Amino acid sequence: MKLNTQGLSYQLLLLACIVVSLFPVYELTFLVWLITLLITVKQNYSITIFKYVSIFLVILCIATFSSFFNKFQLFPFIRDFTYIVKPILGLLVGYQLCRFNSKTAFKALIYVGLLIALMHLVIVFIAFLKYQSLQLNLLRQEGGYFSDYEIYIIILLLFKTKFNIDITKNRARLILLIVSFSSFLYMARTNMIQLIILIIALKGYFAITKKALIILFSIAVTVVVGYFTIVYFNPQRGGKGLEAFFYKIKIAPEEAFKTHINKEDWKDFNDNYRSFENIITVKQVSSKGVGTVIIGEGLGSTLNLGVRMLSNDGQFVQNIPIVHNGFMTVFLKSGIIGVLFSLFFIIILFRQKKSDFESVKNINFLLVGTSVFLIVSNWVFLGLYLKLDNKSIIIGFLIALKEVLIRENNKHIAIENE
Repeated sequence: MKLNTQGLSYQLLLLACIVVSLFPVYELTFLVWLITLLITVKQNYSITIFKYVSIFLVILCIATFSSFFNKFQLFPFIRDFTYIVKPILGLLVGYQLCRFNSKTAFKALIYVGLLIALMHLVIVFIAFLKYQSLQLNLLRQEGGYFSDYEIYIIILLLFKTKFNIDITKNRARLILLIVSFSSFLYMARTNMIQLIILIIALKGYFAITKKALIILFSIAVTVVVGYFTIVYFNPQRGGKGLEAFFYKIKIAPEEAFKTHINKEDWKDFNDNYRSFENIITVKQVSSKGVGTVIIGEGLGSTLNLGVRMLSNDGQFVQNIPIVHNGFMTVFLKSGIIGVLFSLFFIIILFRQKKSDFESVKNINFLLVGTSVFLIVSNWVFLGLYLKLDNKSIIIGFLIALKEVLIRENNKHIAIENE
């Protein structure tokens, strides 16, 4: 049997790009993605990928332009440039790495997801031995706080027949079990939301039909009832295991939308820190005039928190270059225009062109679900701008795979008509 060394090399590059994004060293992620981009350049690119990339390029250009109207410092400018260019890199890297046929492309994604899940399980097990504790915060501190990539793998395996994935039933079940268990150990609320949204999307319920509206209403009622059930049992802050997870669910509605934070109450401040960032961002940008509101403060700008805080890097900081909310980060760098373009990306990703090919239709459903989840992801975790995020690679990969499927289907039809 002849080994497909080219396919293997692209799969290894895909693995490297996904794995490196899981470590909190963005400089390394940027370097690996940039090298991958340069060594996998294609001869031809579609209008579609150019359209998606150009949206983020406009945001980058606005932020670059507005930076010259504010205090300019070289290092912060370069740092922010690498942050804001990340979605562009990811989309192109994902698009360029999809050098597989339709049967092997999904398998490439799945086996990368399996390796990531196994790595996560090993890290969590080592953390358990280290702390001799099942405390959620300790395990997440060592193993990570979420994994959007693994949710996509769960979806692909759950809907294996829809995507014509050539993996035996027993092997698919085993991989699904491993990846699902790994994903569960993250205890990530956003991943739960992501899973629900993608399942709804693959069922086709984001199309406006009577059945879809009934299903969506039923899901909404179930979520509301479930939430108030958790509130009724009143899980406490500092609890262990599932109680800590349920407490995070209980405070979720306020955490990112609260309009007043008491900085003197450390519990209120910590629980609603995302809202605090949003409030301060709007106040700071608005205080600098209409022009700044329109085009932002530019690359190199920082948000003054007003207090010194311990960052994830273990340093006390008062001025931070990015905030948790992706829309607010874009607002800080490129103003309301940048935010509108961010929303425009979500809209055009949602509005996928209809297809008569079943395989293409399911890719469309996955992209539509991704666009809906990006609203949540941007509000909570910086969306495609997050240092640990790799969804831009997945989106770029799916766009390229969709084009592969269209070519294969058209070729098949042409042969049949001869």
